[in-house]
Amino acid sequence: MCLAVPGKVLRIEERDGTRMASVDFGGVVKEVCLEYVPDLRVGEYTIVHVGFALQRLDEESARRTLELFENLGLLEEEFGDPWQAAEAEQRAGGVPQPGDAQREVRL
Repeated sequence: MCLAVPGKVLRIEERDGTRMASVDFGGVVKEVCLEYVPDLRVGEYTIVHVGFALQRLDEESARRTLELFENLGLLEEEFGDPWQAAEAEQRAGGVPQPGDAQREVRL
């Protein structure tokens, strides 16, 4: 399943002419393209689908949605378990190995 997930913008930078951000999805941080929401600022929330920020979202709505997704297990389904992924990476000396608990991330 591919969800549109709310996240908080932590950092913004331009890379090769494209506005990119580090976005926190309830503890999982991913890189996101901001070209569809060019006026988004650090500290604001956005809805992200397949790696693209689609619209601005108020903090209350973002928090409620993240809590609901977490309670339903959708965040783990979408992003995998970040603790298991970190543990697997550490065991492998920094490189995840096939068969580890890490899942592919689809934003």
